Amino acid sequence: MTRYVFGLAVAVLALAFPVRAGEFNKVLSAGDAAPAWVDLEGTDGKKHSLADLKGQDAVVVIFTCNSCPVAAGYEDRIIAFANAHAGADSKVAVVAINVNTVKDDQLPEMKKRAAKKKFPFLYLYDPTQEIARKFGANYTPEFFVLNKERKIAYLGAMDDKSPPTAATQNLLESALKAALDGKPAAPAETLARGCRIRFNAKKDD
Repeated sequence: MTRYVFGLAVAVLALAFPVRAGEFNKVLSAGDAAPAWVDLEGTDGKKHSLADLKGQDAVVVIFTCNSCPVAAGYEDRIIAFANAHAGADSKVAVVAINVNTVKDDQLPEMKKRAAKKKFPFLYLYDPTQEIARKFGANYTPEFFVLNKERKIAYLGAMDDKSPPTAATQNLLESALKAALDGKPAAPAETLARGCRIRFNAKKDD
């Protein structure tokens, strides 16, 4: 009877004080398996899945959009990052995903943006918004590093300060290096800064 009461008390406490996934991300934490996207359409007119990148040693996922001024302010740095780390012969892939559904963020406008800025990375669209929900992403831009086993190695901001011109430490750079070296990132999670992703209301929200 005593064990039963104790077990019941633990269960009640667990419901009252649910375990948080991460310090800032409420869905994922470092070490978790990365959610997989399947057949998301890109600005290149093709469908893309995480499984297509199985030959890469690391994948950097960026939730971004056209309409957020903060995301726009990071674009040149993201382009430079991709050019430095994700060339044709690189074992690193950089993938940007947009889930906002307002007109300025839909695929036709994404294609214009990608062409104008000459994005050297995949820019994918998920109007269902499910992949952002599965990643626990809430901001644009928000960054995730997936290691070779496709586990979350890092999640959060690109750097230590905002705006980008005030940054003194590129957290994404160090996290990617750690992932490629098979080491844990330090820190492994930070608070992303930017515009809120414009999630559409769901029937069960």
